[in-house]
Amino acid sequence: MKVYVMTDMEGVAGVIDSPNYCFPESRYYERGCELTTLETNAAIEGALEAGATDIVVIDGHGQGAITPMLLHPAAQLLKGRPRPIGAVLDASFDVAISIGQHAKSNAPGGHLAHSGSFNVEDLTINGVSIGESGRSFLSAAYFGVPYVFLSGDLAAAEEAEALAPGIETAVVKEGLDRGSATGLGMGANRAFNGAAIHLHPTKARELIYAGVKRGIECRDEIERFWLEPPYTLVHTSRPENGVPGGEARVTGDDILKVFRTPLELGKHIEAK
Repeated sequence: MKVYVMTDMEGVAGVIDSPNYCFPESRYYERGCELTTLETNAAIEGALEAGATDIVVIDGHGQGAITPMLLHPAAQLLKGRPRPIGAVLDASFDVAISIGQHAKSNAPGGHLAHSGSFNVEDLTINGVSIGESGRSFLSAAYFGVPYVFLSGDLAAAEEAEALAPGIETAVVKEGLDRGSATGLGMGANRAFNGAAIHLHPTKARELIYAGVKRGIECRDEIERFWLEPPYTLVHTSRPENGVPGGEARVTGDDILKVFRTPLELGKHIEAK
């Protein structure tokens, strides 16, 4: 059984904020990478227990969040950039999972919620607002691969469950619900959703291990999130310094080509 593991950092228990944890220059960056890698290892252990024989981990955090020397030796690792959305994902995988996922932009109660970047107001595909998890779900469904598990904050788990009913989730922290950050600039948005109640990292890993195992074992019972073509992707940026946010639009019949097309604010581009 071949397992695709997408990882991020902001949805990991013990990752408190973005400035201090999520960048190479951050004072707790190495700690954030360790926490992320250990949550990923818990997922790998759960996958192995469920019968996995081939595991590929994608270091999906923009600046990187997986420490290779700490990663479980049963896994292979895709690390480094540039690479296209959905790189190495294909029909040879039996299941897909996400570790350390945060909620989409403006999600009430989302901890460090954003969609690719903190300067994104919204991302929609055929009128459906999605975040990074929705994009991952669609990319996997393109190849017929079921998404069976996601860990992260409560808002991220609720987002996943709404898109893919039956998916297993592990809630490792819960952001304080201050409402939506709609209309805030990038800096204000980054600071808006910075408080959360975290599980102890050991407890978080126990939940991830058990959830991954259940998700793989119950993979046939989980609905796949899919939208039919043609596609219209609309990316809206946040206002900044009193200037309204801009919009970029991409259309096409192939969802991966739409996701992989570079965005240009103020332009409508046909994916090719």
